[in-house]
Amino acid sequence: MLVENNYQYREGAPITEYYYNSGKVLGRLHQISKGYTPIHRRYSFFDKYNALYIDKLIPESFPLLKEKLVELLNTLQGLERSQETFGMNHFDYNDGNYSIDFDTGQITVYDFENSCYCWYMFDLAGLWMSGVGWIQFEPDVGKRKKFMDDYFETVLAGYRSETKIEDSMLDKLPLFIQVNIMENIVDTFEVMHHTGEEPTCDEELSYLIKCLEDDIPYKGFFHQIYSCEEPFEYEERLIASGEKSKNID
Repeated sequence: MLVENNYQYREGAPITEYYYNSGKVLGRLHQISKGYTPIHRRYSFFDKYNALYIDKLIPESFPLLKEKLVELLNTLQGLERSQETFGMNHFDYNDGNYSIDFDTGQITVYDFENSCYCWYMFDLAGLWMSGVGWIQFEPDVGKRKKFMDDYFETVLAGYRSETKIEDSMLDKLPLFIQVNIMENIVDTFEVMHHTGEEPTCDEELSYLIKCLEDDIPYKGFFHQIYSCEEPFEYEERLIASGEKSKNID
């Protein structure tokens, strides 16, 4: 993890090597997945993410969010599912779930407990979202956009060195960033439910919800909602007292 090295990459190597390698390793995982025949099959995305589950999990204080999540799921239902586009995803691919050899740059991935069948674009969109941390305090939106374009171009070069992906799927990057946001929101409410907490909506969760409710693309990173002084935060939302998720277990 980069945190183990005070968020400094290895000495003498450009940070673009890390961007490339993170894409390359993900591409290798997806290429293996394309030829993988499991003995015991993992669950598929829609086994968990469906309208019934969303309705039970998300508090009634968020009717528009529920509506937008169901719309998103309906859009996904219409997408192609082939061996080249849909298969086993890591589903939590980020620098908290892999280690970096700071002598060689080699990445070792672990924590596959969230792995499920989904479009490979989900993992790639998650890697795009990981990149915003490198430039989140930059006030100039043009510079943020330029950085993210260059960052993701390098990630894709690494990814495509191991497996192929059609431009038609890459065009769906904004859609799958929204799907990643949905996963973040669902996970947050699940944690509250399983720990028995009263549901709350802090500034970070409120920001994610705002992005979905208002159809703001790219996690709002190039939108006026974004503040480099308080990255990815929006005003806290109130949830009705005593409101909890329905029985989801």
